[in-house]
Amino acid sequence: MAARTIKYPSRRNRSRVVIPQPSAKSFYGHGLPGVDTKKLSGKLIVVEGADGSGRSTQIAELVEWLEGCGHATVQVGLKRSSLVSEELEKAQQGNILSRTTLSLFYATDFADQLENIIIPSLKAGFMVLADRYIYTLMVRDLVRGVDESWLKNLYGIALVPDAVFYLSVSSEELVQRNFAKNHALDYWESGMDIGLSRDMFDSFLRYQGLMEKQFQRLQSTYEFMMVDGHRPKEVINAELRQKIEQLLEGRL
Repeated sequence: MAARTIKYPSRRNRSRVVIPQPSAKSFYGHGLPGVDTKKLSGKLIVVEGADGSGRSTQIAELVEWLEGCGHATVQVGLKRSSLVSEELEKAQQGNILSRTTLSLFYATDFADQLENIIIPSLKAGFMVLADRYIYTLMVRDLVRGVDESWLKNLYGIALVPDAVFYLSVSSEELVQRNFAKNHALDYWESGMDIGLSRDMFDSFLRYQGLMEKQFQRLQSTYEFMMVDGHRPKEVINAELRQKIEQLLEGRL
């Protein structure tokens, strides 16, 4: 079925609305019981990348653009579940979580958002923008030595997104951006819990390098669209918009 375009009277950012094509959704594995994927008419778009890669900036601009075109949007991301996000944050501050407990904590956070936000929103025809998805969770765990088969089974509940964009930025550039924004490096984003180095700066470089290698390894399996995150944000956003337009018109 071809996408339909609705014309509106001349008005900034509202000249047309592209109606998403109906498409069958699927799960990566066993999925959630009782979900009829044929009724999920919305689009799930994921933006991945490390802290400092520009994810949040790009998503904010995409939301403004999509809503300006008449699309209803909703945002999800890591540690945003009303069920466990606060408890997860507190546990991380105390640095008391084992690798398996941390993994299951994040999986619970994801599962709650999937069941109560992502799926209902897709069913209502919304554009769901995810500020990171299961890929970050899997890569973090893989770097920490968690079994990949176990992770694939754990996240078999996840819906396959309609598009996944990975903002690739070098570790050296990420250091500069994080210092410029926060004047410090994050304990977990530096991998300090796995003993790569006693120096946080050195640990950050090593950890982000390991994360990047795992993302590149998973790229062929999960079909990320790699996006050069070193370019100006306007250039990156223009590329993302073009890809999303192609998606909505059924050409991606």
